[in-house]
Amino acid sequence: MSRRVTPWRAAVAAALALHGAAALAQAAAPVRTETTANSAPGPRLILVGDSTMAPRSGYGNALCARLQQVACLNLARGGRSSLSFRAEGLWQTVMALLQEGTSPQKTLVLIQFGHNDQPGKPGRSTDLATEFGPNMAGYVRDVKAAGADVVLITPLTRRTFKDGDLPNDLRPWAEAVLRVGADLGVPVLDLNAVSHAAVAAMGQAGADTLAEAPPRFDRTHLGPKGAALFSEQVLEGLLRLRPELAAARTLAP
Repeated sequence: MSRRVTPWRAAVAAALALHGAAALAQAAAPVRTETTANSAPGPRLILVGDSTMAPRSGYGNALCARLQQVACLNLARGGRSSLSFRAEGLWQTVMALLQEGTSPQKTLVLIQFGHNDQPGKPGRSTDLATEFGPNMAGYVRDVKAAGADVVLITPLTRRTFKDGDLPNDLRPWAEAVLRVGADLGVPVLDLNAVSHAAVAAMGQAGADTLAEAPPRFDRTHLGPKGAALFSEQVLEGLLRLRPELAAARTLAP
């Protein structure tokens, strides 16, 4: 099958030039732009978020691998919040992709923040009551103004148990995302709830198998098993919200 240059591929190339080829080339690894004469291009997905979605440390690339006939670009970046992703110019790349020549109505943007919006992270933290919700609403309005679709995702659970129970310190940020979705009439995938329930059922020993191997082990970021589990949860949620993606689903990677 021959590969042809599409406006989407040209826009990705421009994004690589804008924000550093080495970093974004790795993020763009799952992108598929091949089409055949007998099939129209499938929907396009753009992933926006923090390290729990990003390449290497999150579930985003595993999610892209679960889809075929879909151009899937993982622009999530480690350490970013709803504030810093925009402040650093990374959102500009997303908007450039939405404004290039392909049909924006076939593009779905998935947005997940919360981890780095929590207190204690200078240049990233946001006030939950006055900043985080408006920041998320701003992303939604930008995507809708560009003519694309958006799904908000609540933040992935952390995996540190205390006295046999799993706290959910990210739930207030998840609730804020749910409110934004309700206020603006956009769907929200409550990954925080489903991931917390799954991890709580595992116990600490089982949950620790979801992490990267030492010396990079921690209870926030993901190794292959964690990426597989949570990408499947996200895909199942997306299929409920967007049944047309079922035709693009592959077997588990």
